[in-house]
Amino acid sequence: MRTVISYVIWPLLLGIAISALSVGFVFGHPVIAFNLSYLTLAGVLLILERVMPHEERWLSYDGQLVADLGHTLLSKTAVQVLVVSLAMIGATEMVSPTGATWWPGEWPLWAQILIGLVAAEFGFYWAHRLAHEWPLLWRFHAIHHSAKRLWVVNTGRFHFVDTIVSTSFGLAVAFLVGAPESVIMWVSAITAYIGVLTHCNIAMRGGILSYVFNTPELHRWHHSMVPEEGNRNYGENLMLFDQIFGTYINPDRRPPAEIGIHDSMPASLLGQVTYPFRSRRPTAPAAE
Repeated sequence: MRTVISYVIWPLLLGIAISALSVGFVFGHPVIAFNLSYLTLAGVLLILERVMPHEERWLSYDGQLVADLGHTLLSKTAVQVLVVSLAMIGATEMVSPTGATWWPGEWPLWAQILIGLVAAEFGFYWAHRLAHEWPLLWRFHAIHHSAKRLWVVNTGRFHFVDTIVSTSFGLAVAFLVGAPESVIMWVSAITAYIGVLTHCNIAMRGGILSYVFNTPELHRWHHSMVPEEGNRNYGENLMLFDQIFGTYINPDRRPPAEIGIHDSMPASLLGQVTYPFRSRRPTAPAAE
């Protein structure tokens, strides 16, 4: 039964969160519905981490709770402000004026969301890959990879500059193909749901879904300290471009429990926020 649950729990929880968001759209309060569903999902995952953890050692306190929560507050706020602000100024219409876009607005909403996910994923993929391969961007992305364990709370452990760059890449591509405001909001919400599921310390198995979606078992390889493993699986939601560009990895063995970076990282939130601006360059995984 535990094995069956490990395969079912990922799509089940994602489906429930998406259903809750759809109700919010129906009643005209998508932002409220997203925040409530996201917090509920995070709460459920926190409980499940204690009930069926992937790594027992990751349950131990690492002294980073304040820093993790601080980064989450900064990064999530930055994303929501960015998305809502772009929606309010009608960024889609500014980039692709009416009549100048091929966007299939007459298609079912689910099909439009799928197209939006694929379009945004192209931007997410290259933003993430460049964050590993370009030392300047790695300075910011290293904050996320400095975590010594994966669990729900450090899902948002991103330097806010890293978050803004990644989100901007993804949204820019979506805007360029003419995705409407509602689709942009859907893509942003699904990205958040998959993100918190991806980082949780729960015994989940993706099975065939891992060939298409970014699942926890795939993302654990991405946090490996071994370059050949850590510089893989860049997909945010979908593994499409990892499959296309040859960066997909899913070995038939257990991912490493020891994760992090080779450079030292300040323990405080302030130290981590200022870390990328220091003169010393942190070493990117690709350079190891």
